[in-house]
Amino acid sequence: MSKKSSAPAETSALSDVSIAVPSPHATAAANAGLTTEQRIELYRKMVRIRRFEERCLPVYNSGKIGGFLHLYIGQEAVAVGACSLMGNDDHVITAYRDHGHAIAVGMDTKPLMAELYGKVTGCSKGKGGSMHYFAPDLNYWGGHGIVGGQIPLGTGLAYAVKYQGKKGAAMAFMGDGAVNQGAVHEAYNLAALWDLPVIFVIENNRYSMGTSQERSSAGQLGKRAEAYDMKWYQCGGHDIYEVRATLDLALNRARDEFKPAVVEIDTYRYRGHSVADPDKTYRDRKEIEDYRNTKDPLQVFQKQLLHEKVLTDAIIEEIDLAARAEADRAVEFAEASPFPTADDIQKDVYWETDQPKRTSEGRIFFNHV
Repeated sequence: MSKKSSAPAETSALSDVSIAVPSPHATAAANAGLTTEQRIELYRKMVRIRRFEERCLPVYNSGKIGGFLHLYIGQEAVAVGACSLMGNDDHVITAYRDHGHAIAVGMDTKPLMAELYGKVTGCSKGKGGSMHYFAPDLNYWGGHGIVGGQIPLGTGLAYAVKYQGKKGAAMAFMGDGAVNQGAVHEAYNLAALWDLPVIFVIENNRYSMGTSQERSSAGQLGKRAEAYDMKWYQCGGHDIYEVRATLDLALNRARDEFKPAVVEIDTYRYRGHSVADPDKTYRDRKEIEDYRNTKDPLQVFQKQLLHEKVLTDAIIEEIDLAARAEADRAVEFAEASPFPTADDIQKDVYWETDQPKRTSEGRIFFNHV
């Protein structure tokens, strides 16, 4: 957990929650030059993620979404803050709690909802579901269900950026539970040995499934970077300005010097590990409410932008209504979309089988007769 000194308190009349403003990170290099429109867009994306995730829950409970559903509610400032810093040659890869990152990089919510439904109009043609959103055209490489499995892939993305002589970096996101996986440490080692422009972003929401970090992980997670002679940073994930300020330092260093780094972000999820998680046995309800009342990322940024006189009550209401309507349209799109056919099962599995002319012989699929 991050231990940061709080900023001077200033209570807004629009909310009863106790949130400190102004943010001490508002004047950081990454934030000082933001236009009014850019600040509002950051807030808008955070609200869109929150409303999309909230809309997913009743759909899942109605039985229309199969498999797991890992909601990003409470962590919105992390994905939006990080992805808002991306340049043309920057890449993102993440784990199974991937909806927030997908919206943050600019994916349309209609194919995102359709993917949850398993429909052919989904971003992965209905074959991936909640854990496997992808948008290669936006340098977004998923969505991975194996704990820590995306971290070597993110390291490979950084290798490709360097190999191609581009000025970019890869951000490889993981949860606090993934830091104990062996593949993560293998990736750390190679990134440090080869000077790869990769940022390993730990979204520390304090619980790996149902086990608290205190019971599952020894020491400070980000500090493990020191064993590989990597630089590491730590910041709070409730203040999007702090997220942007911290990651801006790590990203610029990676782009300019081809140096990897670890960024540990202290954040929190309001829902269970997945919707299947009852979330009634391993944490106190008061803990959730305390975080919501003092560090909710939407409220924190809303108060900050009210302090800056960027937001008004009317703009806040407009953004919220638009986000709710967008989520409803996504559901309507998913409901109206068709399911994949039986013939689709062998498509998009091997690159070669989808090409007009194959270059190899022999069977790739072995059909049961």
